[in-house]
Amino acid sequence: MKKLLAILLAAVMVFSLAACAGGTDAGGSAAASASAEASAPAADASDTGEPASGAGDGDYKIAVVPKLIGIPYFTQTGDGAKAAGDEIGVEVTYTGPSKADAAEQVKMIEDLIAQGVDAIAVAPNDPAAVVPALEKAKNAGIVCLDWDAPVDNEKLIDASIHQIEDKEFAEHSIDMLVEAMGDSGDYAILTGSLSAPNQNLWIDYAKTYAAEKYPNLNLVTDPIPTEEKQQEAYSKTLDLVKAYPDLKGIVGYATVCPLGAAQAIREKGLQDQIAVVGTAVKEDAQEFIEDGSLDIAFLWNTQDLGALTVKVAKYLLDGNELSNDMVIDGFPDISVDGNVVYLGPPEDYTKDTYK
Repeated sequence: MKKLLAILLAAVMVFSLAACAGGTDAGGSAAASASAEASAPAADASDTGEPASGAGDGDYKIAVVPKLIGIPYFTQTGDGAKAAGDEIGVEVTYTGPSKADAAEQVKMIEDLIAQGVDAIAVAPNDPAAVVPALEKAKNAGIVCLDWDAPVDNEKLIDASIHQIEDKEFAEHSIDMLVEAMGDSGDYAILTGSLSAPNQNLWIDYAKTYAAEKYPNLNLVTDPIPTEEKQQEAYSKTLDLVKAYPDLKGIVGYATVCPLGAAQAIREKGLQDQIAVVGTAVKEDAQEFIEDGSLDIAFLWNTQDLGALTVKVAKYLLDGNELSNDMVIDGFPDISVDGNVVYLGPPEDYTKDTYK
């Protein structure tokens, strides 16, 4: 749509120049100029600060940027995003860094701005680092969303797609830990990254809730980052087992964390001594849950998260506003609070789930 606008503007200029020149040579020269304008990047529309869109004609370009690619969680959210794009007739670009690298993610956002996309939805590795890039996007008239994790500056965000209500989710995770290990004893927390805003929020709520409701739980150390890598979660769990011989439970707040922890618990034969719970993709959790090294996993529908992000972006590009009674096809149970759209509650996975 931006390109079409640029071409029309160029055509008007050509016609005017040709009329003033009054000759075929001038008209031919102007046509060459018009051809050059048409082949050049169309930045005019975004320079005006007007909303970048396909004007409802199905020509929207929506970019969805995960924290990283190559792990099952973000593979599945990407599958959902792309399927939703096919369903509603928009072009979806799903691209992210190969590791949880904030600088690389920012560079990708800036590249997408230069490509003239209509909407950018980012799951930030660092909620502050992406702010300058999103400011550029807003100035270019691009609709901005965050998903999976919030951006620091909510004024830049047209919609924030949350998997769940954060406080309830965090409290649920501690209840599941207590169900698996009992309401007293030493426990530890594994997280994907110390800069991941959603994980930090869950950890803060979880610690507060645990201290108030289960005072006999003892958090043995600060939350331990794993660089969003299962192998790192595995090695950090081995360190925990060695450092804290009375450890009774581990809760993981990135989908790789419970898997790496369970791998270490299985290797040490500690299934009956140390409980592991946390966020994990259902298919990845199965083998660990079946052998008892992972007690309980919980997660929202990952493909739905990607799909909802794309559909809300399209909803906004069509000129709609967020509201409690908004209708997103295929998502009858979403809730809205301001600019936050909640997907819904998580699903728990236990041995019974796989029977």
